[in-house]
Amino acid sequence: MPKPSPTWFEHADVPRLLEEFPVDDRFLERHRGLSRDELFARQDAGFRRCLARAWQIPFYQRLWGEAGIQPGDINGLADIEKLPVFGKAEIMDSVERAPPLGDFHGWTPGEEGTPGDLPLIVHTTSGTTGRPQPLVFGPRSREVQNILLARVYRMQGLQAGDVVHSVYGHGLINGGHYVREAVTHYTHGLFLSAGTGVETRSARQVELMKDFRPTVIVGFADYIKKLADVARDMGIGPGRDIPLRMISGHLGRESRESLSAAWGGAELFDWYGVGDTGAIAAEGPDHDGMYLMEDAQFVEVLDIDSGRPVAEGQPGDMVVTCLYKDDLYPIIRFNTHDVTEVLDGASSLGLNLRRIAGFLGRSDNMVKIRGINIFPQSLSPILESVAGFAGEFICVATRDVSGRDELAVRIEVAPELVENAAVIDAFAQTLRARLGVEVRPELCPPGTLAELTGIEVRQKPIRLIDRRFDPA
Repeated sequence: MPKPSPTWFEHADVPRLLEEFPVDDRFLERHRGLSRDELFARQDAGFRRCLARAWQIPFYQRLWGEAGIQPGDINGLADIEKLPVFGKAEIMDSVERAPPLGDFHGWTPGEEGTPGDLPLIVHTTSGTTGRPQPLVFGPRSREVQNILLARVYRMQGLQAGDVVHSVYGHGLINGGHYVREAVTHYTHGLFLSAGTGVETRSARQVELMKDFRPTVIVGFADYIKKLADVARDMGIGPGRDIPLRMISGHLGRESRESLSAAWGGAELFDWYGVGDTGAIAAEGPDHDGMYLMEDAQFVEVLDIDSGRPVAEGQPGDMVVTCLYKDDLYPIIRFNTHDVTEVLDGASSLGLNLRRIAGFLGRSDNMVKIRGINIFPQSLSPILESVAGFAGEFICVATRDVSGRDELAVRIEVAPELVENAAVIDAFAQTLRARLGVEVRPELCPPGTLAELTGIEVRQKPIRLIDRRFDPA
């Protein structure tokens, strides 16, 4: 009888991972006592392991070879700028070359009836910016991702015994599964995997929340806010009938005050990550930016146009190198195309970790209108400053016959305000003052944009329809 293959957790060696990437007070104590030089040495050691693994993988052999890079050219993390960045386009090209999983990973399948060289998890991205991308995880990289997210939740105040209501999507999408694993494996929280409005309709979610009385909700801000509206419409009081204490999710640039108030004054925490990398940065109890998980992630902020490092405090593309993904899918200089900036000043928690401002928009979803860069995801707090905004919007970019680009912002307001000239003018003036360019507000009744934004069916609602390149 053949010897049984090692299980997932035997491959992962979780106790060792928890020593390498501590959670709770052990995490805080390490990064209060570690110097930046000591941290860099740890980062460099992880990078060298990932670099060696990457050279074994066809994707990196091709990417780096085409850039004229040889194995001896990179001697450590100090040389990382010599390597080219890559993004989703290169990954999808890899998938086209070797469907269905591509050649960007190092997994070797077994012969028929035998396992591959590592246990494998396959998910996809949500497809926010196009065709969903396959994501592959081996035991070490997956469990480190779970540990990092558990670290985030624990740092933000999630306690043993908390009831956690999750509105992340499941199916093939990575988010819901990964969040569930983080909470159930490493926090002692009771996890409710409600999912999106398609998986569990919104009214049913509210009923479940009234029954289970969650203390924490996790997910994307847009849908979390919608659930509060649905609860009130059902006569259920957020904060009264549902004793939510904490919201942890992806808040973007939306107004914290309105989301907190919608849930009876719940405390809000932001965190940032992408499917390929897992958690990259998170807001701490000081609410002073988002702490980079620098023992696991090396983050560069690069100019959107030139690809060169920006000065501290200037916005640019977040480019991430995972320092622990040396088992299956190394990630070295992955351009997320999410825009952020590094904050200056010391941590009030005494941590030696850099902080970022969080998600400021997507450079590949940016619209340039008469020389002004506009990030559609960043418009929510601007619109919320105008009385009557009902919470949903979408931007529509067009180009006229002369080649002039225009941007309309469709905005949901109370039905009686749709034709109100004063409200239209208030939105127009506010947008022009805050953006530095004139855009056209178009007011719509509540609920009419749901089909365009996908608020009920998507983890991340659509905020831009770009019609500039539609055929005439």
